[in-house]
Amino acid sequence: MPPAKGWFAGRNLVVSQVSTKYLLWVDDDFLFTESTKIEKLVEVMEAMPELDVVGGSVEGNFFNFKLVYEEGEDGGCLSRRMGNYQSIPGIPDCHLTGGVVNFFLARTDSVRRVGFDPRLQRVAHTEFFVDGLGKLLVASCSTVSVGHQPKGQATGEEKKVLDQYWTFRIEKQEEVKMKMALYYFKNRLKCFSP
Repeated sequence: MPPAKGWFAGRNLVVSQVSTKYLLWVDDDFLFTESTKIEKLVEVMEAMPELDVVGGSVEGNFFNFKLVYEEGEDGGCLSRRMGNYQSIPGIPDCHLTGGVVNFFLARTDSVRRVGFDPRLQRVAHTEFFVDGLGKLLVASCSTVSVGHQPKGQATGEEKKVLDQYWTFRIEKQEEVKMKMALYYFKNRLKCFSP
């Protein structure tokens, strides 16, 4: 893949190469622990075949959010609210929600169906779930978690590398404007409350 094509274009390429029923999505600085029970996520997916994505927590941070859409005459309003819709019958530690943290198991075909918008270059997590609104059934389970690599104090050459990394990681104002314009246009929104 050519350089500087963006995270979402890269994600589409990665997903296009998956040959299994499920894929596990994690960040590169997550750590698997005794609580990283991927088999529990598989059990939930198998018990509820209509489920597309099931997530866990990152050191207790669930980042579960509900997406609420209200139609209007000249476009709709979308809001993101923390929390869940309801628990899954028979699986009390798992709840239906609108989106989850970057630690989830998903049906490969479902992720391909929604895809990742390649116009989004970086910092676009919620956007995947907004694109999946009405297409993905999402859940989160409180008993499955992953660790996160601690961030220590960098010095010398390591600090220079980290400083350079953050110039790429943090969105520039023009990127935020482009992302919001795209959000509004492709979802026919007149307002959005993140």
